[in-house]
Amino acid sequence: MELHALLDDVHAIAQRAAEAILSVYSRGFSVEKKADSSPLTEADTAAHAVIVAGLDALPQGIPVLSEEDTEGFAGPDADGRYWLVDPLDGTKEFIKRNDEFTVNIALIAGGRPVLGVVVAPALGVAYLAAEGVGAFKVEPGAGQHGVRRPIRVAGQPAPGAPWRVVGSRSHPGPGLAGWLEGLGPHELVAMGSSLKLCLVAEGAADVYPRLGPTCLWDTGAAQAVVEQAGGRVVTLGGEPLSYATPARPLNPDFVVWGHRA
Repeated sequence: MELHALLDDVHAIAQRAAEAILSVYSRGFSVEKKADSSPLTEADTAAHAVIVAGLDALPQGIPVLSEEDTEGFAGPDADGRYWLVDPLDGTKEFIKRNDEFTVNIALIAGGRPVLGVVVAPALGVAYLAAEGVGAFKVEPGAGQHGVRRPIRVAGQPAPGAPWRVVGSRSHPGPGLAGWLEGLGPHELVAMGSSLKLCLVAEGAADVYPRLGPTCLWDTGAAQAVVEQAGGRVVTLGGEPLSYATPARPLNPDFVVWGHRA
């Protein structure tokens, strides 16, 4: 499968979903509660519809697992592939109108994210990655899709320099303070959605510890970006975060490092 052209196709789909989200963001909207008490807006459902239609129209015929339709997912295809989608990651940030929300689309193959697209609609930026292609940040500029530049993790901080830590704005987690104490001198910046992983990928942060519940669709796309930028996303035991069992969508606690072990 040619991932270079597919990355462009998925980026275009994510951008259309971003436009649907912004059309809701620009006006008043209602907020509902899902069965797990997490919030849901019409922007979530609108983006879901755009993404699923776009992915279904691609010639590869790969099944889609979306946060907004887990029941409609019958499992990976015969080659172990599936699309993993969070139509609006950071719904709480969307409701707060702090602009820190994203569209996440990943291609999973063999239990690993091999392609990822993260678009931040209100910030006008996107992060793209695919195996054999690299990792990129797309910012506003000339041309239909903006200016694309390669990104790379920062590596381990120099001796004596504090760790630049990014943490969850809405879900700090009770174990974070102890983990940070073990890390040593650090500076902490709060951020919403999958943008936290992307900050590590582009070298703007060194590490992101997540000691609290997340789901596969929260991390898949951004994990692809981190890994293709030279970083790693691992459990507290050091194993790569896996996507091999989508029927069990909860992730374990994990850490995003901007350097190799």
